[in-house]
Amino acid sequence: MPLRLLLVLCALALPLAAAAQSDLTNQRLFDTGPYLPDHYARRVALFEAEPVETGSIVFLGDSITEAGPWARLLGDRGAVNRGISGDVTFGVLGRLDDVVRRRPAKLFLLIGINDIGKDIPDAVIADNQRQIVEAVRAGSPETEIYIQSLLPVDPDYPGFPQHYDKEDHVVRTNRLLRAVAAETGVRYVNLYGAFMDHRERLDNRLTGDGLHLNEAGYVRWIERLRELGHL
Repeated sequence: MPLRLLLVLCALALPLAAAAQSDLTNQRLFDTGPYLPDHYARRVALFEAEPVETGSIVFLGDSITEAGPWARLLGDRGAVNRGISGDVTFGVLGRLDDVVRRRPAKLFLLIGINDIGKDIPDAVIADNQRQIVEAVRAGSPETEIYIQSLLPVDPDYPGFPQHYDKEDHVVRTNRLLRAVAAETGVRYVNLYGAFMDHRERLDNRLTGDGLHLNEAGYVRWIERLRELGHL
C-alpha cells in the first residue's frame, strides 16, 4: 500500500477513534498541544515582531533547535532560529506563516520527539510533516526543504525524562519520515546514525541529559550537514 494512502487512512481513522473516546472520557485521544504553551506564545510573538528578511537559512523545530547557536556555528548572522521548546508537529503547522513569508533559501526541519512523548501516533507525526512540506512549498516554492531524522535518545542517562523512553517509536517515525521525503521530493537528512554510539543510543559526549544536545552535539550537527553537502 503506498505510504500516502496509509497515512491518509490513519488520519481518517484517528478522528473517529477520538470521537468515540470523547463520548466516554470527554478527552482527546492524544494531546496535540505544546508542552510549554506560554513559552510557545512568547516565541511566536517574538518571531512576528522581527523584521522580514528573505533568502535566509531557517532551522525549524522544538527545544533541540531552539538551543542551537546556528548563526555562530554557521558564521552567518542571517541564520534564523525558529525552534520552540516543547513544541510538537501541530504547533509547527500553526506557525508556518512566519516561515513562509520569509521565503527562506533553505529550511531544516526537526520536529517530533515531543509528539512521541505525548503518544501521538508515528503515522500522524509523519503526515503532519508532509503537511508542513506542502504548506511551505505552496507559499515559498523556491525554498529547499530538508526533513531531518529524529535523534537517538539515551534513557540510561541520569535524570532522563522517562516519557521520552520510546526509542522504538523514534526508529519507526524516522522510517516514515524518509518515505515522506521521498514521496514529496524533498531531502531526507539522516542525523540519527551520526549521533549514535556503539550502544545504539545517543552518544553521551553530545548530550547533557540523554535527550538534548550540548555544544559538541551542535558542532556534530553542522558537520553532518556539511558532509552531506547541504550547507
